[in-house]
Amino acid sequence: MSELRPEYTIERLHDRQKGTLPDLLGVHILALEHGTLSAELTVRDELLAPNGFLHAATVIGLADTACGYACLAHLPETARNFTTVELKSNFLGTATEGTIRAVAKAVHLGRSTQVWDATVADPNGRTIALFRCTQMVLY
Repeated sequence: MSELRPEYTIERLHDRQKGTLPDLLGVHILALEHGTLSAELTVRDELLAPNGFLHAATVIGLADTACGYACLAHLPETARNFTTVELKSNFLGTATEGTIRAVAKAVHLGRSTQVWDATVADPNGRTIALFRCTQMVLY
């Protein structure tokens, strides 16, 4: 199992996201520990679909960012980077305001692939999405 790489701190990940989609979404990392990362974003009008509910792409953006940052922080020592090769989401609810939170957890931390699951919860802690992605490790 890959160890947590000490050079990937919460502060470094926040700096790294400046000017990118996670920054535009307002993703904020809360915690990074071995095998897990949690992040949140505050729902605002720009992140809603035309029907007035949270856009599915916003939820995926939060979940994929949480899993991606976690993958980066858990890459094998000689790996350069990673790329997403597959992702899937199941939506169970939505939100129109407040802060949503994603918790990413490692399922498989291999040398060539990593698999991460994320659960996204609404401001009341109810699960609104289940997410899974497979990351290819790049050397």
